[in-house]
Amino acid sequence: MPDKAQLMKLKQLFDDDNAVSPVIGVILMVAITVILAAVIATFVLGLGDQVSNTAPQATFSFDYEAGAGNGNGDGSLTVVHDGGDSIVASELFLRGSTATGTNTYTGSWDQVNNSNSGLGQAGEVRAGTSVSTQVGSGDTVRIVYQSSDGGNSATLGRWTGPNA
Repeated sequence: MPDKAQLMKLKQLFDDDNAVSPVIGVILMVAITVILAAVIATFVLGLGDQVSNTAPQATFSFDYEAGAGNGNGDGSLTVVHDGGDSIVASELFLRGSTATGTNTYTGSWDQVNNSNSGLGQAGEVRAGTSVSTQVGSGDTVRIVYQSSDGGNSATLGRWTGPNA
């Protein structure tokens, strides 16, 4: 049977926690250093800029009225921004082609039909803003966002005519 002195030494080992705090401190310091290095490296390498260069999120509806054409198409297509982010009008394009491939739509939102665009003072396309253009029943029209620096592009909406 162990004597009293040996039991005291054994009990002292269980109560001694002097090395725990320095080890935890070193682990926390290393973790903070790694996280800080990752954040700095992200911005130094330019990856931080790419995160913010995302296309806006917006929904569009299309209303085609057959027989409302003025000789340039079979009807009139009204595109309405239903909701989502506001977009600068010069960065939003109507693009597409006719069924025969003889005509293409490439104008920016504010160039397609300036008198009916409903643009505000800031030239932004917001919810409720609409634009109309002449299209054929076999045409396809896409609403495309193109950033002003040309680095980002996304199709936000698409309309396909009833005869396409």
